[in-house]
Amino acid sequence: EHEDTGLLLQPQLEGQNYGAAAADGTRCPSVSVSRNNPAKRDCLVVAVLCFGNLINFIDWFIVPGILLDIQKYFGLSDGKTGLLQTVFTLCYMLAAPIFGYLGDRYNRKIILGAGIFFWSGVTLGSSFVTESHYRIFVLSRGLVGIGSASYSTIAPTIIADLFEEGKRTTVLSIFYIFIPVGSGCGYMLAAGMAKSTGDWHWAFRVTPCMGGLALLLLILLVPHRIQRKTAAHRALSISGTIRRADEKPDVHSTAKTTWCQDVGSLAKNCSFVCSSLGLTAMAFVTGALGMWMPLFLYRAQVVQGIVPPCLQESCNSSNSLIFGGITIGTGILGIIAGAEAARRLRKINNKADPLICATSMFISALCLYIALMVAQMNILSTFIFIAFGELFLSVNWAVVTDILLYVVTPSRQSTAIALQILVSHLLGDAGSPYLIGVISNAIQAKNIPSLQWSFRSMQYSFIVCAFVGVFGGGFFLLTSFYIEEDRKEAQR
Repeated sequence: EHEDTGLLLQPQLEGQNYGAAAADGTRCPSVSVSRNNPAKRDCLVVAVLCFGNLINFIDWFIVPGILLDIQKYFGLSDGKTGLLQTVFTLCYMLAAPIFGYLGDRYNRKIILGAGIFFWSGVTLGSSFVTESHYRIFVLSRGLVGIGSASYSTIAPTIIADLFEEGKRTTVLSIFYIFIPVGSGCGYMLAAGMAKSTGDWHWAFRVTPCMGGLALLLLILLVPHRIQRKTAAHRALSISGTIRRADEKPDVHSTAKTTWCQDVGSLAKNCSFVCSSLGLTAMAFVTGALGMWMPLFLYRAQVVQGIVPPCLQESCNSSNSLIFGGITIGTGILGIIAGAEAARRLRKINNKADPLICATSMFISALCLYIALMVAQMNILSTFIFIAFGELFLSVNWAVVTDILLYVVTPSRQSTAIALQILVSHLLGDAGSPYLIGVISNAIQAKNIPSLQWSFRSMQYSFIVCAFVGVFGGGFFLLTSFYIEEDRKEAQR
């Protein structure tokens, strides 16, 4: 029985060394240096991955940060404006399973580097699109989504290789902090560049430079191959069962399952399915908020008479700056709070993770609904409740990923993350920005055009998000019924 366990773990070890593409006898110089200080090497790798995640989400939220300028530049309705983020997310989610398949089988470092290079180049090119080429601009956003998919799919599995379960939640929390930080920086960078230069195109010319730096750091500091660190592997390595990472694997130990077999196995994993549907609801809400909230706040302020209507091309970007700051602050606090709550509550309840996610989703939905209702009367109260809504949404990011990593076997983790990305974006934020815009257009079409109905149309559209948040909480509650059994199965 022990020998069979060792054989099962050996191919996972070899296959998780950032893929199997490194040639025999070829090593990155940083590997030999870092062997003397593996803890330092691991920290450097995580730092590089976090920096890449920061750039990834800055790129993601540049468009929402200057949405009013882009809408006026291309002359777009709410529906066509929402299509920009929808195309980005559709391409992102469709590319994710491909990168998940590649990440479980080939060199992850090369895939990450290619993704950074690709999305940085496309982002730079999109900054030169003129007003008569709206379709090219839409296409460029889709291509950026493909590059981003390579990063979001593979980077978390590298962290899973580096750290055991006890430390992994903490490191994943640090990694996922850069989702709200990057998102908020995207709003602030876009608004700041548009304000300082008077031309919103300059917002797309900063992150390519950062991407070049991230690519250089990836090449210099991230080794090709790293031994997976789990308690089982450590025990087996002590007994001499596990080989060194540079040894050639046994031919029979490298057998790979097909993608269809991986998907079939994951579909039977109730915890994976239910938590993925909960994440889908999270993605729906965050996608709609991320795209439309600064514009919604602007329309609320216009109705209240706080700001005048924007008639020129360069519009007031203060809401993007404020919303970006809220996103950063609540994101950092929420992810840290979620990780700490999970760490403490797991000691007394094995179902703590999905219960934390369910509770935070219910509270977030309530806060969002209150924010929408008070928006026409008190803008300060709106900001406060939006902040609480985003805070409780952010609690879930690292916890949901950690659920996946301990209910799915290591050899299927890249595929599982890719499938989760596909489902959560297909049914979540791929459609929510466009859906909110279409509903807003339909409401405006049934009423006399006015500033009042311009605001109300978006207010009524956003109510959909509150109800979706409640459904998300329900899916996380379902996860709690299956998580103990699925976790034991993955360990076996």
